[in-house]
Amino acid sequence: MPLLTRPADPDLLQRPALAAGVFVFSALTALGLSAVLALAAPAEAQARTRHSVEHNADGNTSAHTGVARSGPNGAVLRGRTATTDGQGNASVTRRGAAVGAQGGMAVRQGSTTRNADGSASHSGAVSVQNAQGSLQSSGGATRNADGTVTQARTSTATSAATGNSVQAQSSYSKDTGLSRSATCYDASGAAMACPTRP
Repeated sequence: MPLLTRPADPDLLQRPALAAGVFVFSALTALGLSAVLALAAPAEAQARTRHSVEHNADGNTSAHTGVARSGPNGAVLRGRTATTDGQGNASVTRRGAAVGAQGGMAVRQGSTTRNADGSASHSGAVSVQNAQGSLQSSGGATRNADGTVTQARTSTATSAATGNSVQAQSSYSKDTGLSRSATCYDASGAAMACPTRP
């Protein structure tokens, strides 16, 4: 379950807006990935997949997929539900959780909706915790029927060693462009100067 990236399926929102709204912090990326690196190639892993499709009388169709994998390096659970109404409206919901052998945990969820008029929206959140600290990130994006896109995301990372944390915010709109900011706090919650990058 890769973290801090977009789903593999083509996103329903415009790629330029997605790229503009992503506020990648090298520290946040390292923290998120380290929680699940051990799950990349579990030896003698066990896997189970379940898929079902529901056709409702009103014309709606819902497809459910669930995947569970486990091995000596940890376990991953993923679920996906896709719904269409036959009139051009569709939605996809994804959820996932991973537990590493060293105690790291990660949870991710997201939802994307596309409407027949061309409008779309996406929201998602990820939470990671391991021996290095914790990370919470959430945000969303919308595209109106006229193609106007707005996006915003907030991420907070906390160091287990020092208790210090950083909160990063980013937003994007056609009128204001890309805006980014970051505020750092010490273990007591008081604002402090953010460390400079080497």
